[in-house]
Amino acid sequence: MTVIDSHTHILTEPMIAAIAKEVPSLAPKLTRVDDDSAVLEILDVKQNPFPRSAWDLERRFAEMAAQRVDMHVVCNIPHTFLYEADGALADTVSEIQNEAIGALVHQYPDRFIGMATVAMQSPTRAAATLDRAITAHGLRGLHVGSNIAGRNLDDPALDPVWEVADRHGLFILVHPHKVVAAQRMGSYYLTNLIGNPLETTIAAASLVFGGVIERHPNIRFCLSHAGGFTPFQAGRFRHGWKVRKEPHVRLKGDPAESLARFVYDSITHAPGPLRFLLEEVGADRIIFGTDYPFDMGTTRGVEEIEEAIADAAIRQKLFEGNARRFFGLGA
Repeated sequence: MTVIDSHTHILTEPMIAAIAKEVPSLAPKLTRVDDDSAVLEILDVKQNPFPRSAWDLERRFAEMAAQRVDMHVVCNIPHTFLYEADGALADTVSEIQNEAIGALVHQYPDRFIGMATVAMQSPTRAAATLDRAITAHGLRGLHVGSNIAGRNLDDPALDPVWEVADRHGLFILVHPHKVVAAQRMGSYYLTNLIGNPLETTIAAASLVFGGVIERHPNIRFCLSHAGGFTPFQAGRFRHGWKVRKEPHVRLKGDPAESLARFVYDSITHAPGPLRFLLEEVGADRIIFGTDYPFDMGTTRGVEEIEEAIADAAIRQKLFEGNARRFFGLGA
């Protein structure tokens, strides 16, 4: 069995150098701290620590072996979404990353599957960049933030991107970004512990009730970190549809139909929630992921699934089968 980790991030030093050359105003700054980490600064974001595994391929391959992972689905780090920046400049940064990730896939086809990033604040430009990422760079999915400079993912202006993604039947990883109510979560790392799953839940609800999933049936939206609070609150979504008029404004059909199209990564950090997710959505809609290489991901992803799920056939779907299906890979 090939173990495929479908939620990993990358930003290599050649990518950083290319961005610095082409778009110096948006260049990430990497300051080494020690042999294992650095501080990453880009615009108003400061990531500390930023793990060496994000830029060092030799370190990545060693850690993949230690974690019993054979392939990484690689996408940009959320810090380089740059949705708040000038659209044309952010588009150039996206193209640099897409081309670089495509080159890595070409160089290491048995190690990497690539996903694109696009400047969602400029949807028409983003749609063209996404189409090029798929057709020219060989990427197999799209990585998007949970909101676009404060706008939810049901914003009609984003339709050109969804239309390209639907035409290609893409897997889209929805990742929390610029979390809501951050001013109330300054302590205890709550911006991540609560803010990230909350952001993912808002994105999920927007995609459902905004009719995005309903109108684009060929897209597979994957919710990061086991969907945030979405699986636990899906019943509340369905109940609200029955008793309130507001959820009917843009969604034509039953929300259960859209909810049934979500895919979830396996990042729960505990066996009970993973088993709940499995019971709630089924084995065909969960995909193995670790959020590599960040510290809020997991280095024990394979062991966590083995400990939580006894059925070998179900584990095979999570580790390999579903990824092959979603990314159009051969058996």
